[in-house]
Amino acid sequence: MILVTGGAGFLGQALIKRLFENGEQDIRVVSRNEKALVELREQYPVKIFLGDIADQFTCEKVCQGVDRIFHLAAMKHIRIAEENVSECIKTNVIGTLNLLEETRKNKPKFILGISTDKAAKVTGVYGATKFLGEKLFNEYENLNPDTKYRVVRYGNVLYSSGSVLCKWKDKIQKGEKVIITDPDSTRFYWTVDQAIDLIFNCL
Repeated sequence: MILVTGGAGFLGQALIKRLFENGEQDIRVVSRNEKALVELREQYPVKIFLGDIADQFTCEKVCQGVDRIFHLAAMKHIRIAEENVSECIKTNVIGTLNLLEETRKNKPKFILGISTDKAAKVTGVYGATKFLGEKLFNEYENLNPDTKYRVVRYGNVLYSSGSVLCKWKDKIQKGEKVIITDPDSTRFYWTVDQAIDLIFNCL
């Protein structure tokens, strides 16, 4: 059985699509977004759980009987993280810690976590919480040799939620000016399919 935390999000939905394409059948998803969970279940035969991984009971419940975990749940919008530091810590650090503690009890084959390039040179709350999450994965890898602990770092995925491309597209469709802060800046992107490929390459 597979668990996908944050599976109702942009990347989570793409991962679930790929898992079903690969022949997986027994998938459960936990998310705080009730509407997105319902919509996801209308598309795929997944078992949904409404809950917050920052809650230890939720993690205990969703991890029972699971042998593979994809940990995608996170607060990832930079401005919101800066304005809601405690909530960002709850989700990205405490939530991750709760899941990792369950792996020590249940010993799944693997847990793979999604991090960010912003954990490389930390300058803000989001990057800092993801950096700590990576360190927790390292610590639990030493505590539990029965489970593989893996982390992948992402950059800008095309048209992911909050992507600047979504904002530009919206402005263009409305006939508004597109604001570019620096014409000499370079942005690097990859597609959601490339992002999902990285997950499986890592495993």
